[in-house]
Amino acid sequence: MNTLNADPAELQKFSDLAHRWWDPASEFKPLHEINPLRLGWIHGKADLAGKRVLDVGCGGGILTEGMAALGASVTGIDLSEKALSVARLHLFESGHKVDYRLISAEGLAEEAPASFDVVTCMEMLEHVPDPGSTVAACARLVKPGGHVFLSTLNRNLKSYAFAIIGAEYVLKLLPAGTHEYGKFLKPSELARHCRNARLDMQDIIGLSYNPLNRVYSLGRDTDVNYMVHARRET
Repeated sequence: MNTLNADPAELQKFSDLAHRWWDPASEFKPLHEINPLRLGWIHGKADLAGKRVLDVGCGGGILTEGMAALGASVTGIDLSEKALSVARLHLFESGHKVDYRLISAEGLAEEAPASFDVVTCMEMLEHVPDPGSTVAACARLVKPGGHVFLSTLNRNLKSYAFAIIGAEYVLKLLPAGTHEYGKFLKPSELARHCRNARLDMQDIIGLSYNPLNRVYSLGRDTDVNYMVHARRET
């Protein structure tokens, strides 16, 4: 069975930038700046200390290491060998312990179903051909009653203006071509994927950027970036 739910062009795009993953002034600056917000939100919902956690699409490990620092036993998976190499190398600097693996969520779900207390899949769903398959894999990987955290971009005129025109071309927060508008997911679509995977949505929160003071914040505005907390049905 083919379990590779990935776009080779997307993998190549992030592999080419992998060496800059931990440079806070690089193309990954937004990830560094939003990490305390998303990490704090996840920890507040699931209390990561002592939990077995999986980070799907971990890239260079920014969120992955953050969760390990809070006392979680973390596995990070990705399909970019270059990004994983950078993530493993950074462990020598940080001293954290993370098990990084080159495997898809679908592949690991076949190998180790219901193995994790918490599964995160952040800033990835808009980069895969079949986001529903990824959500379903996350649901299979988490234990009954366990937590799943997802994030992506809404699809509407405002998100196109802010996430693509604004972020990529005007403010240059991200490289041009980082996102493809047609792959953005409306909350209703993500909710349907969750229902199909027997995940019960608990909360949704927006992540906004103020270009005047250059500060990110969490709130109820889900028009552009948003995160979802769900739990697997028992």
